[in-house]
Amino acid sequence: MASVLLINGPNLNMLGKREPHIYGSETLSDIVGHAEKVMAELGGTLTHVQSNHEGVIIDAIHSAWGVHDGIIINPGAFTHYSYAIRDAIATVQLPTIEVHISNVHAREEFRHHSVISAVTVGQIVGLGSDGYEWALRAMVRRLEKNKKM
Repeated sequence: MASVLLINGPNLNMLGKREPHIYGSETLSDIVGHAEKVMAELGGTLTHVQSNHEGVIIDAIHSAWGVHDGIIINPGAFTHYSYAIRDAIATVQLPTIEVHISNVHAREEFRHHSVISAVTVGQIVGLGSDGYEWALRAMVRRLEKNKKM
């Protein structure tokens, strides 16, 4: 049974209110609820953390070591400059998938670069809230394949 930590960064607690033309009308609670159903369907467990504070996210990543099998993270704006979150992911060495609701590559220039992506196994962008589901399915599949090796 896979255990995945889902982390959502700054301003994602405002989903449903924040720029719905970009991020949609679903709330973070809607997205997490759907993710929990997907993980139950896949026979796994999901733990969710959301914070607007970098240190809380780093602590959550550190706490995942030895507890969870993988991490799904939407680092929000931290994507573009948080070397501390990047280093935390590298430190725990858990497979991590980066998710973004919007297509960051079709937006402002500063959103085109992720300092996080270099330490992830993949990145899903621009698929709306469905990106979380695809990330979870990909993570569980990857974990199952690794167990067989």
